[in-house]
Amino acid sequence: MPEILILYYSRGGSVAQLARQIARGVEEVPGMQARLRSVPPVAPVTATAAAPVPEDGAPYVDRRDLEECVGLALGSPTRFGNMAAPLKHFIDGLGAEWASGTLVGKPAAVFTSTATMHGGQESTLLTMMLPLLHHGMVVLGIPFTEAALSSTRTGGTPYGASHVSGADNDPQPSDDEKTLARALGRRLADTARKLLA
Repeated sequence: MPEILILYYSRGGSVAQLARQIARGVEEVPGMQARLRSVPPVAPVTATAAAPVPEDGAPYVDRRDLEECVGLALGSPTRFGNMAAPLKHFIDGLGAEWASGTLVGKPAAVFTSTATMHGGQESTLLTMMLPLLHHGMVVLGIPFTEAALSSTRTGGTPYGASHVSGADNDPQPSDDEKTLARALGRRLADTARKLLA
């Protein structure tokens, strides 16, 4: 069954929660399946290594996941208006995949989480799109035909799914955030299915 790779880094759990909602949306499309993967943290001391398998959550990504997927959803918390270092570190190591065209023509989408409403969600989503464009992917957003995009008072943007965790760092998405994340997953899977036809 064709699979959409949902690849993310999550430190506080918010991005992981959005990833699960996107996966639900993907699997609402007949004949499509989600594959959840994460990236390991990076350390300032190069001798420090992460365990080869995470203690909980999605397994770490393997380059084979990129080859086998028919679409990609990329997620990260916001770090000063940009993606977090662990995800950027992984993407920076994809020179061979770029040269061989592993991701060319596959649909892609992005998602993020911030602590505050104006914490850089849209700039993070836009900067996450740049490497996907360099890889030749077909980048998708959320159209305003999704009613929750116009009514949300929490996260959700036309650039991708998002979550506002607030001062208490609540990882649970609001109803609108869940709705928009699932809509993004459905759109990604439906586009991939059409491109495969």
